[in-house]
Amino acid sequence: MLAPILLVLCRIVQGLSASGEQASAISVSLEHSAEEKRSWTTSWTLHGTQFGTLLATAVFVPFTAFLPDEALFSWGWRVPFWLSALVVLTAWLIRRGLDEPPAFKESRVENPPLMQVFRWHKAAVVRVAVCAMVNTVNMVFTVWSLSFATSIVGLERSTMLLVSVIANGVALFAIPAAALLSDRFGRKPVFITGAVGSGLMMFPYLGAVSAGNWPLIFVFGAIMSGCAYSLANSIWPSFYAEMFPTTARVTGLALGTQVGFAVSGGLAPVLASAVAGAGGENWVSVAAFTAGVCIVVGLVALTAKETKGLSLEEIDVVHEERSR
Repeated sequence: MLAPILLVLCRIVQGLSASGEQASAISVSLEHSAEEKRSWTTSWTLHGTQFGTLLATAVFVPFTAFLPDEALFSWGWRVPFWLSALVVLTAWLIRRGLDEPPAFKESRVENPPLMQVFRWHKAAVVRVAVCAMVNTVNMVFTVWSLSFATSIVGLERSTMLLVSVIANGVALFAIPAAALLSDRFGRKPVFITGAVGSGLMMFPYLGAVSAGNWPLIFVFGAIMSGCAYSLANSIWPSFYAEMFPTTARVTGLALGTQVGFAVSGGLAPVLASAVAGAGGENWVSVAAFTAGVCIVVGLVALTAKETKGLSLEEIDVVHEERSR
């Protein structure tokens, strides 16, 4: 009984840590950035996340390909986690030399950030939480479709993991490219195009998986996750962060994103399995569910203010007017 209890506690600590880690990294990037390159600069925080996902998946590939199931499930799965200690050490060394951004140093904190968020920025937190549910695409792609492909369709697990590796490799190039588009044309059009587009692309991707068509699985996986989803995934750091003033940015961003990630990450695979039916074969319903969530995300994103042409000082003024 101790094992599941410890696992849940460790997962909670990890979630709390990731919340502060990601929101802080985005905020410090945004506030150190040149005004005309804020989306491009903050996109590198997601570029790092994408590379981490790629690295984690790639590390697992040889273990799943060459270890027998008995060894993989008893000790083999632990080795990649041990290797992550090298990444933790590197990250710690980088953080030791970080300076606070000028925008934060010049700001006047009159109320605790959490109080500001709950008093004046509740709508922004809800908007961010709903928009963050675009993560449903990623959860269906990395969790449900893998189980569907291997358990229902009977495809090889190691090859399906390579689909994720290829998609993440494409995303390494798509993320900064999408961010440059955002700095030129605005946050909302790029984010909404990516959210709705990736949701709709789930139909041909899951159709290819159902048919066991390897060439189309790789092509549609790269287009859906590597390209379309990267449009939204690249933009959200600047898009969400600019919904809050400097004095409450980290708190509001962390609260909104983690609520959305928790709901989509926890419920998306469960709901996908539920709509797939008792036999787990109804992939059309799973694709429709994913597309429906993404359309809702796009509609909610439309209600946000476009901040591409505003400086951080002007964004703060907009939020200060709300708090008066």
